[in-house]
Amino acid sequence: MNEIREILKKRILILDGAMGTMIQRYKLEENDFRKGWFEDHPYSLKGNNDLLVLTRPDIIKAIHAEYLEAGADIIETNTFSGTTIAQADYHLEKSAYDINFYGAKIAREVCNEFTKANPNKPRFVAGSIGPTNMTLSISPDVNDPGFRSTTFDKMVVAYSEQVTGLIKGGSDILLVETIFDTLNAKAALFAIENVQKELGTDLPIMVSGTITDASGRTLSGQTTEAFLISVQHMNLLTIGLNCALGASALRPYLQVLKNKAPFHISAHPNAGLPNEMGEYDETPEMMAAQIKTFLDEGLVNIIGGCCGTTPAHIKAMADLVDSMTNSPKN
Repeated sequence: MNEIREILKKRILILDGAMGTMIQRYKLEENDFRKGWFEDHPYSLKGNNDLLVLTRPDIIKAIHAEYLEAGADIIETNTFSGTTIAQADYHLEKSAYDINFYGAKIAREVCNEFTKANPNKPRFVAGSIGPTNMTLSISPDVNDPGFRSTTFDKMVVAYSEQVTGLIKGGSDILLVETIFDTLNAKAALFAIENVQKELGTDLPIMVSGTITDASGRTLSGQTTEAFLISVQHMNLLTIGLNCALGASALRPYLQVLKNKAPFHISAHPNAGLPNEMGEYDETPEMMAAQIKTFLDEGLVNIIGGCCGTTPAHIKAMADLVDSMTNSPKN
């Protein structure tokens, strides 16, 4: 899709915020995760938020609309855990394709409504591809360093099914995000390459890694530059960072990407670090003040929010970008 590439040459785009944070506000019960699809499923499904694209599409549509109303140019599908590998925790591997197809379809419908209302501000669907709950680079058994819970080939198969559903459901972009293990990401990228060849599509790809702590490394041990080198063989739309840290803590690592990467840069940080209750305390104003530094330094081309962010946070970012873009130049 060349449209988004052309727009990125002209302005910064706004990505949406946290889906899980918004879902929590609805205080859903077990039945919400079963309605119309899984009434007879013998295992508990509460908390499997991806299922809501099937069982409570009204809620997911409403959240997407809130973010678009706040000024988001790009919304992510509610498919972060939409692989057979991740859904195995709930014994719902068979539902992986439906999650991705309907997740993209819902987002597509809402984006189309907003684009139709304002054709001068087209809205885009980013198919969200999470890291799964397994890692290819690290053993889950401290007593057996060589052990792996899955294989690269199995992960490619799982990602291929997810990518197929996201594309056929109407995604504009494929977003491989929250990467803590670059080998997992490579499986996703390999799957994307294969599926796009099979379907004859050429959707832009966003890649977003996660720096897990002050060491500046991913969970599997890579520095930001090493992470970049590992994936820059792909023709990416953006490379960036999300989750784990707040905006100010991400800044030095975004500077590395800005200086080294041949791609546009994205960031969707958390609303600070979680407090002792697991909640995020940074207000939209606090977060926007940090994002302003990103904009002043020209660090990002796409900016949004991850854990703890809401439509109010995204509106603050969108207003900031708009004010800086339209302010008089000396």
